[in-house]
Amino acid sequence: MEPNAERQWLDALSDLLNRSHLFQPDQLADALGATMAGLDISTTIYLVDDEQRALHPIPQEDLRTPEPAGLDDSLPGRVFRGIKTLPAPDGTDLWVPMVNGTDRLGVIKFTFGDDADAPGELTRRRCETMAGLAGHLITVTAPKGDFLLQVRRSRPMSTGGELLSHQLPPLTASCERLSVSAILEPCYDVGGDGFDYAIDGPMARLVVLDAVGRGLRAATICTVVMASIRAARRTGQDLSAQARAADRVIAEQFPGGSFATAVLAELNMDTGILRYTNAGHPAPLVLRSGHVVRELTAGRRLPLGLGGVPDKIAEQRMEPGDRLLLYTDGITEARDPACELFGVQRLADHAERHAAAGLPAAETLRRLARAVAAHQDGPARDDATMLLAEWSPDAARRSVP
Repeated sequence: MEPNAERQWLDALSDLLNRSHLFQPDQLADALGATMAGLDISTTIYLVDDEQRALHPIPQEDLRTPEPAGLDDSLPGRVFRGIKTLPAPDGTDLWVPMVNGTDRLGVIKFTFGDDADAPGELTRRRCETMAGLAGHLITVTAPKGDFLLQVRRSRPMSTGGELLSHQLPPLTASCERLSVSAILEPCYDVGGDGFDYAIDGPMARLVVLDAVGRGLRAATICTVVMASIRAARRTGQDLSAQARAADRVIAEQFPGGSFATAVLAELNMDTGILRYTNAGHPAPLVLRSGHVVRELTAGRRLPLGLGGVPDKIAEQRMEPGDRLLLYTDGITEARDPACELFGVQRLADHAERHAAAGLPAAETLRRLARAVAAHQDGPARDDATMLLAEWSPDAARRSVP
């Protein structure tokens, strides 16, 4: 790229960043379009919907809004699923994945005019940088208003779903040695399921939980339990103390037999030691070299909120490249029309099949969730949550463009 063109791209990045401080959510797409017009490139931002089935364009002033694109049957869907930039067949468009860090948000279509640089390797990298900035700005700007949240929704969200959705961390987070992804359904009416993680230094701390009941009360219990675990963890307390903090808050705030099942785990990436406690929850699965090698059945204690016994902390030695799959019973207890359960074995089979495909962790979970939805062939009877942690530099690299 010529020095002058390089300077134009840098100026475009600087211009968008400078504008962003005062953005309203409904102004971001127009601002990106105005910035890129100086390079004779037009843009369309597509956001993935909350159920991860389609990509929805953000409307722009004075421009026709395209139709949504399906995730499983379109070129932009391929870009999103594989986190990989692809050109349109005619070569005039470049479809680029848009992530915030490693959390998949959508894709951006870059359309090159006659005076634009040809979309070669260097231009592709510049478009990916611009898409990365747009992803960060969407995450920062969205909480200012409702507009971007509305673009991502295909139907109304329940009060419980609204409460819980804003307490969860991003669906995907990666560092150099680890990739963590989660998925929670039904995303518009979730009740008691939740997940959390924290990656600091060599330690990766993971939580999946399921509060008793459905609706707003269950979502409230789940939210309060997550807050109690985070508060204990952030003061340096260990797994046992975190579980006891959850016991106390449920007993104090939700008397009368309320409880939550959960797995609390921590992986030391320096030693490979996984420590965990299981509070009445389904046993996590360990995948190694693409195969389920064991269920983690130790470390049992009563569900959170019931107390009564000392916490049991189990240990398991993990190997580099291992995947740890945590899930709630809404996955394995999903029933087809003949009332056959999805079951642990079917979950393991699907997990092995997708592991062999070398997919990003987030895409593996999306496909697992689709398999569960196809099995029950109707509205979900229970919340269904999965969290997949892969201890692998390759997995981390697969989560970025």
